[in-house]
Amino acid sequence: MALSEQDAREFASIFANLVDTVGFALLGKAHVVRLALTCLFSEGHLLLEDAPGTGKTALARAIAAAVNAPHSRLQFTPDMLPSDITGVTIFDQSKNSWDFHHGPIFASIVLADEINRASPKTQSALLEVMEEAQVTVDGHTYATPKPFMVVATQNPIEQAGTYRLPEAQLDRFLMKTSIGYPPHEQFIEVLDGAAAPDRSKQLRPVIDGPTVLQLAAAAATVYTDRAVTGYIASLAEATRDSEHTRLGVSIRGAIGMVRCARVWAAAQGRAYVLPDDVKALAEPVWAHRIVMDPDAQFAGVTATKVLTDALASVVPPAQGQA
Repeated sequence: MALSEQDAREFASIFANLVDTVGFALLGKAHVVRLALTCLFSEGHLLLEDAPGTGKTALARAIAAAVNAPHSRLQFTPDMLPSDITGVTIFDQSKNSWDFHHGPIFASIVLADEINRASPKTQSALLEVMEEAQVTVDGHTYATPKPFMVVATQNPIEQAGTYRLPEAQLDRFLMKTSIGYPPHEQFIEVLDGAAAPDRSKQLRPVIDGPTVLQLAAAAATVYTDRAVTGYIASLAEATRDSEHTRLGVSIRGAIGMVRCARVWAAAQGRAYVLPDDVKALAEPVWAHRIVMDPDAQFAGVTATKVLTDALASVVPPAQGQA
């Protein structure tokens, strides 16, 4: 059954409360917070790429604090092993049996800090759990908690000794965005509170894990007209047909857009998706999935430019149709 207007308004109220709560720890970044929470309610994973000290870790901590659910942090290093993420089976002499010791991935909100510093083998272990929401060790399968969201970070500045995520693995992330530096007035406010820089410790939970699942299920029923899904398909195809790309938006990326657009609409108190929702989410949901042609990349053409051209060339459906 499609989401009702009343349910959409209730969703928007809770969403706004979460934005305000998380925003207390990340001043002047309400849009980034909305994107992160949209990713949470879309049951996807978020990749944050930004310079050091911009609040990537603070955002993940604030989301974990606002959602009363288990959370953990993984600090990736070159010598990290897959078992450091998933856990390991150890023989218990007192019981004369093998016991599985759960790794830090078994949490609802998992912060994977500097993911590009780990080896490809370790990265693959994390990304496999992200896709399957379960871990298989020694023939036994263990499900991760629900909800389950990975907030991964990477530093684009220092590339020495790092392992770039391949395009197929980037596609596993529902969104990729950056935080950036705060506006001047908020920057001063941050400096005024420098004695207690981690404001996430002052946050109180707004909702719990089961409520997140209920809200995610409700948002998934937001009405999406066939004209809007056709618009999404045409945009994805336009990125594939572009002369500047070697690989455009995948089917997984298009499905992810539908999921995100539904949450974005509900967060604004609407029980239906508009083409404007798709336009607002195009860059964070799709830009990291586009692989540029080497010649176009050398000429300075970016994935953002490809998306801008697609949005300009594909005519959106009229509001009466959507």
